[in-house]
This record gives sequence, C-alpha cells and structure tokens, in this order.
Amino acid sequence: MSRLVIVSNRVAIPAEGKGLVSAGGLAVAVNEAFSAYEGLWFGWSGEITENPDPEPRLIDRGRVQYAVLDLSPQDYKEYYAGFANRALWPIMHYRVGLGSYSRSDYAGYQRVNRLFARALAKLLEPDDLVWVHDYHLIPLASELRGQGVDNPIGYFHHIPWPGADVFNTLPASGDLLRAIADYDLIGLQTDPDVQNLSRNLIDDMRAIPLGGGSLMVDGRRTRIRSFPIGIDVTGFKEAADKAGTNKVVRETMAGLRTRKLLIGVDRLDYSKGVPERMEAVDCFFASNPDQRGNVVYIQITPKSRSEVPEYEQLSREVNEKVGDINGMLGEPAWTPIQYVTKAYPRPVLAGLYRAARVGLVTPMRDGMNLVAKEYVVAQSADDPGVLVLSKFAGAARQMSEALLVNPYDRFEMAEAIREALYMPREERLARWKPMNERMKREDVDWWARNFMTELENFRTLDRSPPAAVAAAE
Repeated sequence: MSRLVIVSNRVAIPAEGKGLVSAGGLAVAVNEAFSAYEGLWFGWSGEITENPDPEPRLIDRGRVQYAVLDLSPQDYKEYYAGFANRALWPIMHYRVGLGSYSRSDYAGYQRVNRLFARALAKLLEPDDLVWVHDYHLIPLASELRGQGVDNPIGYFHHIPWPGADVFNTLPASGDLLRAIADYDLIGLQTDPDVQNLSRNLIDDMRAIPLGGGSLMVDGRRTRIRSFPIGIDVTGFKEAADKAGTNKVVRETMAGLRTRKLLIGVDRLDYSKGVPERMEAVDCFFASNPDQRGNVVYIQITPKSRSEVPEYEQLSREVNEKVGDINGMLGEPAWTPIQYVTKAYPRPVLAGLYRAARVGLVTPMRDGMNLVAKEYVVAQSADDPGVLVLSKFAGAARQMSEALLVNPYDRFEMAEAIREALYMPREERLARWKPMNERMKREDVDWWARNFMTELENFRTLDRSPPAAVAAAE
C-alpha cells in the first residue's frame, strides 16, 4: 500500500501512546487523511536554533512517522514572520495596503522551501503520494521537481486566492504562479478562488485550458478544484453534548443568569474583523437601549504572530475599543463586552457555542472559517441559536441559511444581531436544520477523502501535453 506524505509549515507530534494529534484546524484534517494511509508528516518542528541540522529528526508513532526540521533565527524572520506573514498573508486576504515585501524576506522564503525539498526528497519512496498544505509552501513542488521527484504532488490552499489585480501587486507573483503550476492537483476552498487562480494562470502564464479544471502550463498539466474543508462533526457535537459538566461553561452560564449571549471566537488577526464587530455591537446597543443589561458579548481572541508589527498594533486597537465601549455603556452589574485573550480547549468552546443565542463570525475575508461550522454543529436540535456570517467568508458558500452580512457595514451587522436575538424558534430551526445536515455530509472526512481520490488519479494520468496542444506549441 502506498504511503501518504503530508507536508505543512508546522507539525504536531503526539506524545507516545496518545492520539495522533490534538483536535483543531489542520491537525484534525491530517488525522482524517492518515486514517486511510500509513504515512509521514514532514515540516517545521516549531523550534528555532542557531545552527539547525539540515537532516530531519525522525519520530515513529505507529502508522505515522514524523520528520521535523528546526529553523534558524534568520529563517524564521525571513520565511515565516517576513514573506509568509507580512507579504503573502495580507495580499491573499485583499489587504494590499498592509503588505510588506522585501527581497531578503523572499530569498528566505525560497531558501526554506529549498531546504525542506532537499530533506524531504531523501525520504520519499516511488509510490508515495505527497500532499502539501498552505501558503508557506507554494514553491515546494517546484523545488521537489528540481530534486528529481516525479511523485503525484497535491497542494491545498487554506486561505483565499485573490483576483489577479490584487495578487499581481506582489512583486514575486510571477515566480509563485510558475511554481504552483508544478503541483498535479491544486485544491482551494471555493469556486471563486478556483476562478481567480485559473484566470491568473491563463492571463499571466499563458496557461491553456484543457477542460474539467485542468490547465497546461509550460508543458505541464495541473488541475485546479475547490474542496471546501469540513470539521469533525461527530467529535464536536459530542463535546457540545457533554459541555454542561465543564467548570468554565457552568460558571459562564451562572454569570449570565437570564442574559442572552453573543459569541465571537477568532485568532487575533486583521482579517477576522474583530474591531469592526465590536463597533457593530456598540451600534446595536446604541439603537436598542432596552437590550443594555440583557445581552452580553463574549469575544475570545487568542493572540498570534505578536512578532509582526501589524498584529501588535491590532492588539492595542482592540483593547482600546473594548475599554471605550465598556466605559461608555457598562454598569456596575453589567459589562457589555467580555474580551478574553486566552485559548480554550474544544469542550469549553463547544459549550459556549451551544449557550450562545447568536454566533458572530464576521471576517473581512476568510478562506473558509471553521468557527461558523463549529457553532452550527454545537447547537441544540430543540432550540438552536442563529449564525451571523460574513458574506466574504468561504463558509458563506455552504451556509446560505445564516444571516449573511457585509462586515464593512456596522449598521447592517447591528441589525442582523437584533434580528437574530428576536428570531422565533420556528425560523431558527428552519435555518439551522439544512446547515447542520450539510455540515454532517460535508465533514472533514469527506474533504480529505475527495482530495485523496483526486490525487490518486494522477498515478496513471499522462501528464504530457495533448496532441493538439503539442502541435500548437
């Protein structure tokens, strides 16, 4: 049986004798993918050392072997904090004004991808399927091809792919377009993402459409398709069902008493729209003074990427906004916004989602947003809450029954909050049921299985140009 080799920026290595990975994000997706394969998970260890070994450390955990490399301080600064998160991330999220490009950072990004490719190529076997994850590693297939690797290599892009007029503002855009075409299969979250990348390759790389999502780029065939990622529905629902026994959930419910709960859960990032959401809550209380003291908004926002200046500035902005709103509206017995910067485990989040009458998921732009799916799955089948969802989240393509809003319009969001709080049970059920059924059908196992089925097809696919294309060339 062939192995599955997964490559990601970070690798989560389980303690010996424990489960494969802790639940959440990419870790759950990797767990599902490995359920049908023996395999190898390769990537950065998360450690920064002055003189990292170019050979990966190998750790065996039953069916899965882990191979990890450390990064040097320069690698981390240029590859991760620099090009990946100060240039690529803002451009991919349509925030051109926040992009910060430097040639040294881009050289570091290329260098680390080359380092990964050289180390990984030595570990690959002829029948391996390789699945690379996310924007940190766009050039990896090109680097592996340069090492003589001819295995099927797939790539999944977890964040948005912007239109060409946005992506091409990045000075390295042409290099990245050439590199991404060395993947056999490119997965994106939504059909608009697929259209953006395909059109970019056709217009700027003179790619030739072959039908069925396939393109010929510089004599090599690649296929681009949408694979909307799902969540572990069974596990999350079980966590929500049992959450009533959790101490944090019990104490939160006791503190709320009869008040209704609004909840937002996001990593601290300018793409998530946390300050704009707080302005919408402020607007809601301004236009609905009778709800002061009767509604509480809990925003859980673990800090991230604090070494990136834009994130430190965002942290200050959010803290100031919380202070201003609570100072103006708060009373001795009521604080309108409870802002928490610590991370909570899945059982706590599942319980808080179930307790919340309204889930606020209003990113300015998001590839998918799994919080929206978690909120829906966590709801009680007898008395579900209402999801208020940004129309610029990839999840909106699958969750049209939510209250879809423009996150740039605080008045529209405030009106959606009011509508959600006053929505009768019959309408809440009518909106929740189809979303919940869709989440069950299109879960993380469905996502991983679909991608791997497509990638398997490249074992027997003739990658040479069709006769008509070859003749035209």
